[in-house]
Amino acid sequence: MKQEERSVSIGLPLAISIIAISFSAIFVKWSDAPASILSMYRMAMASFLLLPMVIKYRHEFKKISKRNWLFLFFSGIFLAMHFVLWFGSLKLTTVASSTIILALQPVVSLIGGFFLFKERTNSAVLGTMGIAIVGAVMIGWGDLALSKNAILGDLLSFFSVIAVVGYLLIGQSVVKKLSHWIYSFCVFFFASIVLGLFNLFSGVEFTGYPAKEWGIFLLLAIVPTMSHVINNWLLNYVNATTISMSILGEPVGASTLAFFLLSEKLTIWQMAGGLLVLVGVFAFINQQQKTTALKEAV
Repeated sequence: MKQEERSVSIGLPLAISIIAISFSAIFVKWSDAPASILSMYRMAMASFLLLPMVIKYRHEFKKISKRNWLFLFFSGIFLAMHFVLWFGSLKLTTVASSTIILALQPVVSLIGGFFLFKERTNSAVLGTMGIAIVGAVMIGWGDLALSKNAILGDLLSFFSVIAVVGYLLIGQSVVKKLSHWIYSFCVFFFASIVLGLFNLFSGVEFTGYPAKEWGIFLLLAIVPTMSHVINNWLLNYVNATTISMSILGEPVGASTLAFFLLSEKLTIWQMAGGLLVLVGVFAFINQQQKTTALKEAV
């Protein structure tokens, strides 16, 4: 990788990404549409919004090999699965309680990175990761529900974590071979097709939704999906575990927004957990940038 690429500061893009993705849970909670419909229109509209950049970089389509087309397709499948599973889980539980399962994402990503890319880590990185995970658990624990619906929501959330890590790990490999615009468009487009087929065979209605729902579809396509585009760009410079760690900031933002916009309670315990998450994520990113600077100096 070029030196100027390695020296890119990841702090600000990650902060913007966290803020943008924090709105996702809020929009889902506002909607009465099925999770698969929310996911399908989010991806379809996001693909359409990316068309100007796709036209600009259209020459890159010629460089995509059959193997990478296959990777792009499976990345789209994983992203589609993530949205359906996670949006479905949010229909069954509160925003805060889903964070315990979401806290497993960097761990799953770390394991995947080790087996697929032979990535190794050190005790300092593991320590900062541990701080953030403990904080995320604190956020969700105070609002943990034990109903059948909540347990099902937890299971859906867990499988959504596995799906999104699969999407990120594929992106870590493929996005370096083409621009993040083309990568994002292809993955979003394939995800929308997969979700469309799922809705078709499931008998879910494609139309008949009120104007409010179409507004939510568009908001999902613009605001939190911007986070995915940013993260796809960042995969040129960092690994999937770093992205997964930054996403731990989402429960902090989402829970705070849920307090103001959904009237969901936020306890002192959860606020302390949120502070721990931010400290852990900041320390992790700082550690990663130090490691990058060390590599450049060698």
